[in-house]
Amino acid sequence: MQHFKTLSSYLDYLGLPGPEHPMLSVFNSKDDGYLPCPRESSPPITNDCYSISLKKYVEGKLSYGRTKYDFTNGALIFIAPRQVLQWDESVVFEQKGFSINFHEDFLKGTELAQHIKKYGFFSYSVNEALHLSPKEEKQIESIVENIEIEYQNNQDAFSKEIIISQLDTLLKYANRFYERQFLNRKEISNNLLEQFNQHLMEYIESGQLQEKGIPSIEQISDTMSISQRYLSDTLKKETGKTTTEHLHLRLIDEAKNILLQPNKTVSEVAYELGFEYPAYFSRLFKKKEGISPSEYRDKYKLN
Repeated sequence: MQHFKTLSSYLDYLGLPGPEHPMLSVFNSKDDGYLPCPRESSPPITNDCYSISLKKYVEGKLSYGRTKYDFTNGALIFIAPRQVLQWDESVVFEQKGFSINFHEDFLKGTELAQHIKKYGFFSYSVNEALHLSPKEEKQIESIVENIEIEYQNNQDAFSKEIIISQLDTLLKYANRFYERQFLNRKEISNNLLEQFNQHLMEYIESGQLQEKGIPSIEQISDTMSISQRYLSDTLKKETGKTTTEHLHLRLIDEAKNILLQPNKTVSEVAYELGFEYPAYFSRLFKKKEGISPSEYRDKYKLN
């Protein structure tokens, strides 16, 4: 897999104009202009850059996968360093919007270098893009215009600080708008939880729990064709519980049924549920239920 260590080499591969700054590039369509279109297709590649893009598709159709979206004006897409990128000619169209690309070293020595790692949306896939309302779009575009002004001006001692401040503001707004998107899509959130539980149930009923052990969140999210981070963030916003907590709750529910079956030790129940260490199963059960597996069995057998 080809990897690009510099912003210039990455843009050159895409067939886009070189950057005005060695670690930062800004493309912004204005009025009747269009963004420069990159190469039509690419095998899997990686690079050391962050990318923030607003795409307004003028011609053609792009499916984002699971559902129709609330807003169609603009889709804000975030890409982090070393994420695998791949596309073909079916997703390249004339487009308006903007694209900001910056090398991760551009943030070195700034507070944003740490803060940016906390934004989960850099780990979302394209079908989990942020869909903006017209008002939100204008707010984002005004910030980008400020960044572009500094980018196009002659660089001075204040330029980098101002640009990074504006990038920080843009990301904070994006975080706010993602919160709105989660809240506005409760039906989708509920469907994700139903799908999550359905995949777990199928995994358990097929005997894979005993054969392969407890599935990872990454395995489940891959099966659901959704990114691990988006699944976790969506469920957390909607239910207050993480994907790991939902996984544990489902395993504990299954454990309750098995514990009441005769002639099975707590260790056998743990192994049947895919736990490698029975002691860990017992600690988790007690943490969730307030009593140990043995105490649960004794209590409900008496009833």
